[in-house]
Amino acid sequence: MTYAETIDYLFTRLPMFSRIGAAAYKKDLTNTIRLCEALGNPQYQFKSIHIAGTNGKGSVSHMMAAIFQTGGYKTGLYTSPHLKDFRERIKINGEMCSEAFVIRFTEKIQPLIEEIEPSFFEITVAMAFSWFAEQKVDIAVIEVGLGGRLDSTNIIHPELSIITNIGMDHMNMLGNTLSAIAGEKAGIMKMGIPCVIGESVPETKRVFDHIAEKVQTALIYAAETKSIVNWTYEHHQLIVTMIDHASQEQREYRLDLPGIYQLKNIITVAEAASQLASKGWNTGVHIVQNALPQVKKLTGLHGRWEIIHENPAVILDVGHNEDGIKAINQQLAYVPYEHLHIIIGMVKDKDIDTVLNILPKNAHYHFTQAQIPRALDAVSLQHQANRVGLTGDCYADVNAALKQVLAIADPKDLILICGSVFLVGEVMIPIAKD
Repeated sequence: MTYAETIDYLFTRLPMFSRIGAAAYKKDLTNTIRLCEALGNPQYQFKSIHIAGTNGKGSVSHMMAAIFQTGGYKTGLYTSPHLKDFRERIKINGEMCSEAFVIRFTEKIQPLIEEIEPSFFEITVAMAFSWFAEQKVDIAVIEVGLGGRLDSTNIIHPELSIITNIGMDHMNMLGNTLSAIAGEKAGIMKMGIPCVIGESVPETKRVFDHIAEKVQTALIYAAETKSIVNWTYEHHQLIVTMIDHASQEQREYRLDLPGIYQLKNIITVAEAASQLASKGWNTGVHIVQNALPQVKKLTGLHGRWEIIHENPAVILDVGHNEDGIKAINQQLAYVPYEHLHIIIGMVKDKDIDTVLNILPKNAHYHFTQAQIPRALDAVSLQHQANRVGLTGDCYADVNAALKQVLAIADPKDLILICGSVFLVGEVMIPIAKD
C-alpha cells in the first residue's frame, strides 16, 4: 500500500471516535493487550510518563516532552487527536514518525486487525509503542485518549502519572458526576508509582485519595506544593513567578503557550518535573526554565490560543467544553480588540447548551461545522445558539467562514475559531486577507 492508501485503510476500516463517537470506544484493554503481545510488548521496552485529565493534558504532555528534550533525552510523545497529519500523534523529539513506518506497521498487523477488529485508537496506541521501542527512546510522554482506567494507553508502567484536572466532558462514557469521571481518570494510578494531581475539588480529592490508598501509591497535589505569586501577558508570552512552598524560593518562568489557563498547567508541570528530578532525571528548575519558552518549537504544539494572523488577529483554540470555554472567556478579558468575531462549530455529543450559555454575548457569531459525521450541522447549532441570544450566519465549512469574516473585519478586530478540535484542524494556514 502507499501511505495515502494506508491512511485511508486506517480511517475507514477501523471504528474511529472522531467520526462516530461513543460507538468506537472499546471499554476494555483486551485488544490493546493482544496487539502489543503480537508485537513483543513494546510498551515495556521504554520508560514513560502517563498523563490524564479533562482539560490541559495535551498542553502538559507537550511541556513535559519539551523538558525531557531540553534535558538531553530522546523523547517520544504520543497525543491525540491530530489536527492535520495523522503522524502528529506519534513524535520523537518533535519529529513525526515516518510514512514508511506507518505503512510497514499496518501491513504487518493487518491480519490481526481483520481477526480482532480493533478500534482506530487501539491501533494507533500499538503503533506508537512500536515506534518508540524501535527507535529506542529514553522516555515517552503518553497522553491518555479518553478517561484513563480503560483507555488503551493504560498498559504502560510509567515513571510518573499525572492527572491535570476533572471536568464535565464525555459524560455519556465516563459518568455524569465529577466523582465518577475522577474515578475513571484515577484508573491510571499504579502501585508504587507517584501521581501528581493538578487541580482538585473536595468531590474529586476524596476519589483520588481513596484510589491512591487502594493501590498503595503516593499522591502529590501540585497546588499544595507550588503557587503563582505574579504573572504578566507580554508579546504573546506568559511570564510567571512561582513560589515553592517548601523552600519559599521564587522563580520566573516564560512560556510560549500564552493561554491564561496555562497558569494552572505550569504548576502541574513544575511539580512533575521536580518529582522526576528527585528520581534522578535531568528535569531540574533550569531545564524547565529553558524548555518552556520553546515548547511549540520543540514539540510542534498547535491550537492552544494560537495566533495565526495579525491585523486582524486570528486565534485558534481547541476549547470545546465548559471548562475550555470558561478559560477562553478569561483570556479574552486580557486581550484588546475592537470587535470580537467567533467562528464556532461543535460535535453532537458535547454539552452544547452549557457551552452556548457561557459564550460571550457581545460577539459576532459565525456558525459552521467540521467535515466529520460527528459534527453538529451549522444550522442546528445556529438554532440552539439563537435560543440563548447568540446570532449569526451559517457557513458550509470553517475556511468559508474565515474568508468572509476576514473580508469584513477591521484591523483591530479579533477573530476566534473554537468549539472543536476537528474544526480547528481544518483551518487552512497560511491565510490571506483578500
